Formats: sequence, structure tokens, C-alpha cells
Amino acid sequence: MSVPALSVTETSVLPVTDVLAWVVVAAFLGGMVAEWQGRRGLARTALAGAWGLFAVFWLLLIQYYAFIHRSIVETVLVAVAVPACLYVGWLLYQGRDSLFVLSRAVAFMGLIYLPFETSVIARTFLIETVARQTAVVINWLGLADGMVLVEDPAADSMLLNTFWFPEAGRGSSIVFACTGIGSMAIFGGLITAVKAPLRRKAVGLVISISIIWVLNIARNAFIAVANGYQWFAHPALRGPVMTAFGLTDPARVSFFVADRIISQFLALFALVAIAWLVSRWLPELLDIAEELLYLLTGNEVRLRPPNAAPDGGEPQE
Repeated sequence: MSVPALSVTETSVLPVTDVLAWVVVAAFLGGMVAEWQGRRGLARTALAGAWGLFAVFWLLLIQYYAFIHRSIVETVLVAVAVPACLYVGWLLYQGRDSLFVLSRAVAFMGLIYLPFETSVIARTFLIETVARQTAVVINWLGLADGMVLVEDPAADSMLLNTFWFPEAGRGSSIVFACTGIGSMAIFGGLITAVKAPLRRKAVGLVISISIIWVLNIARNAFIAVANGYQWFAHPALRGPVMTAFGLTDPARVSFFVADRIISQFLALFALVAIAWLVSRWLPELLDIAEELLYLLTGNEVRLRPPNAAPDGGEPQE
């Protein structure tokens, strides 16, 4: 039974990164506490150090995304994240206090994401919920005649997370990376970090998480069916894809095209579109976008109206 998971592994390739992730979040939280206490100098130092630790965290993951997960998009993003984190830390230490809001966002992202990653109960519930809903969508759309949801064939797993296609004799499994929790944590962290009325923040959170959840279910259904029926097993694709991703089994080409190429590139555009949509309701998010544009271009860019308060505050009269 051939069952390539929708993500390569359920356990951490580098266990030290799990511990380091909590250390990073703790460092960001320490900086946040210092900021709330009005101790800006201490906050800058603490948060600059947190960004440095964050750079180390991403550095340790480059090998995983490049050679184990084999994702071009994620490898590039992780590699860029290393110098980017160091740059943010340096700017913050030099006195760019507007980066406090981005630092708060990272802290909240970690607080949302890590409990799901490190709790077996929460992780299992999330994986199996996504798997069941994906199976319902596949059957409802009539994409796979006879597809059944079965337990993970891995010896050490009891998860009900594997789509088996009897007609094709192939299957694929939902794992933690397929739940969309990473993207939801990003928006949860960003929305929580900005200063805005609670009602608008709640609406922005509901909108972003709902859209991400629906798109993620659609993504999983597409990958599962594309892999199950070998939609992209075309001779013209086989050679280039196997070379690019270091594959030895031609049967995995469809999975990598559907997941690592099509889905991941579309996900980048989807996240930008969701951010734009939510910012229409929660314009305070544009403060963070302005900081990101400054990091990319080195120029100050104003996206919010002139009468808007800095750092996500209420508009000034």
C-alpha cells in the first residue's frame, strides 16, 4: 500500500527546534512585558535578542525543508527568514520602535501554534477533523468513486487520517502541516497584536480563519485526488520534477506537483489576498504591512490614511 503523506513527517526532524520555539516565544513575551511596563530600552534589547534566536530557529530548519520536506517555496522562505530576523532585531535595537507591533505578532503566533503542535490530544483532534471534512468534500464532489478514510498505515500511528483509493491502489495521509494551523496562527497573531476595537478584531479573526479553513480543505482534497489518480504523471513532467525534488519513485511526481508546486504557490497568493480583504475591515493591519515594506525596500511607505494613529491606534480626529 503506497501512502505518501501530504506532509513528509509527523514528528520533528530536529527535536531541538521544538524546545527552541518555546524559548523564542518566551523571549518575545519577555520583551512584550517590558514594553507594557514602559521600559522601552529593556524591551528593545530583549526583543532584539528574541529576533536573533528566531533567526537561529529558522537556520536549523533549512536542511529539513530543503532535503526532507523537499519544498522549494518553503526552503526559500526559511532561508530568507534568517537574515530578515537578524535585520529586524538590529533595526529594533537601533531604536525603530514601530517594530514592537511585529514583535508582538510573532509572540502571539507562537502562543496559538505551539500548543497544537506539542499537545498530542489537540494535534490528533485537529488532524482527524481536517481529514474527515476533506473526505466529505471529496465524496460530495464525486471526485473519487469508492475512496475511504482509513487509519494511518504507519506502525506507530492510530490516526484516522488516510485517504485510500481502491480503484487506483494509492493513498495519502493528512498530517499536522496539512491542517492550516500555521496560516491561522499567522493571522491570529497579526490581528491580536494590533491595537483596535475588540469587535473589529474578532470579526477580522473569524473572517480570516474561516477562509483559510475552507481553502485548506479544498487544497487537501485536490492533493489527495491528484495523487490518488496520478493527475500529473505525465512523461514531460516526470524528469524535471524528479530531478528538482530528488525523487526516485515516478509515482510521487503527481503528489509533488500538486502539493509542492501548485498548492504552495497558490497559497502565497491566497494569504496576500486574505490579508488585503481583512485589512479592509481592520486597517490597523496596514501598520504591519508598512513595516514589512520598509524591511523590503528601505523606504518609508504610508498605506493608512494621514489621520490614522501609529502602531495600530485609533484614528485621530
